[in-house]
Amino acid sequence: MKITIVGTGYVGLVTGVGLAAVGHTVTCVDRDKRKIEVIERGSAPFYEPGLDELLVEQRAAGRLLASTNLEDSLRGSDVSIIAVGTPSNETGIDLSYIRQAAQDIGSQLPTIGTYHVVVVKSTVVPTTTDTVVCGELEAASGMVSGRDFGLAMNPEFLSEGRAVTDFTKPDRIVIGASTARAGAILADVYAKFNCPVLQTTPRNAEMVKYAANALQATLISFSNEIAGICEAVSGLDEGTVMRGVHLDKCWGAPNGDGKSRFAGAVTYLRAGIGFGGSCFPKDLRALRAFALNQGAEVPILSSVLKVNEERAGRVVDLLASHFGVLRDKRIAVLGLAFKPETDDVRESPGVRIAKVLLLRGADVVLHDPLVRIDAVRDELGAGITQAHDVTAAATGADAIVIATGWDAYRRLDWTDIAPRMRSPIIFDGRQVVSANHLLDGTTLLATGRRTERVSA
Repeated sequence: MKITIVGTGYVGLVTGVGLAAVGHTVTCVDRDKRKIEVIERGSAPFYEPGLDELLVEQRAAGRLLASTNLEDSLRGSDVSIIAVGTPSNETGIDLSYIRQAAQDIGSQLPTIGTYHVVVVKSTVVPTTTDTVVCGELEAASGMVSGRDFGLAMNPEFLSEGRAVTDFTKPDRIVIGASTARAGAILADVYAKFNCPVLQTTPRNAEMVKYAANALQATLISFSNEIAGICEAVSGLDEGTVMRGVHLDKCWGAPNGDGKSRFAGAVTYLRAGIGFGGSCFPKDLRALRAFALNQGAEVPILSSVLKVNEERAGRVVDLLASHFGVLRDKRIAVLGLAFKPETDDVRESPGVRIAKVLLLRGADVVLHDPLVRIDAVRDELGAGITQAHDVTAAATGADAIVIATGWDAYRRLDWTDIAPRMRSPIIFDGRQVVSANHLLDGTTLLATGRRTERVSA
């Protein structure tokens, strides 16, 4: 099929490359000329493991094109996919980019020359596709949805850092189509994927995405609340507690075939320093605002967000309990990306912790294997500094906070790093440090348990 994707951000480009890889001819369209030029040179405008290699491969095969010209890209195409941003705040979701994309596509629908299906892949609250998008398409085209063109909602389930695998080997595909004809065409788009396919309405498809993200975020905040109890009571260890929870067959214990039914869930049932990124915080706020506007109470969602927002302060409180005050203490924060294998710093827990430390007067130095300090300077201030390596960050530091679980931090030689610190205190926010690899006298703090001092 010939497919046009509007938006070359994270979702749009991964989707475009992934669909090209199964044989479709895909054109990724964006108004941002810089992004298109980067793609034409064989790179993604953002970091995602494996994406550049697959992008180069599909461009060489002639199946992946990039353009700023939507009119040319849509001519003769079978499907267009809207994959633009949907920012949100406490008042709800911002649909301005969605509206513009629908207007742009709608104005070209009469010239396409074939029955065309418009697909919303951006995350939008229920009722958006069949009211807002449909209305913009019909107004701009003078055509009627269902009769003259198809309309569908097809949510994405991509995790940054493993998006290529998530797309090429999905655990499910959800197709919410307005008509059987539109649903059948979209099913053909995914015909080569081997996974369960749920055919439903656009509204249910929209809600599936929000429900999935809300559940994962709830598991994280639940785990962090349990960790808060363990951090307050001597002798409790969240890691041990959760291992016991994971042994329940519904979470992690193996069935008779040796496989866990819901093994993936246990990755969210562990304590840390909170969730961040472009999806969970934004989507939970959007879902909460949507629910309240509909007259539905959502106390659990509100609590999930509250626990997450307070987690950074809790981490800093644990540090402060050792120093009394943090003013003028040099704290090295390792990890700016909200998770490993991405350069995304949106709502990063590491950045939140750094901000709280600065507000309490600490001298903060940052490090990340991938993210440069310019990405967070506006949020943390012009005076913030970044070390070129962990050794430099640790030298003279009163404490280190590990905020991102990069593999590089798992491999650190603490017998070399700790002696360089003014006081060897390490807060492990991502369970990457083993006490067995620390020098005597090092204080290891971690989520979910009280202070552990390494000694002979």
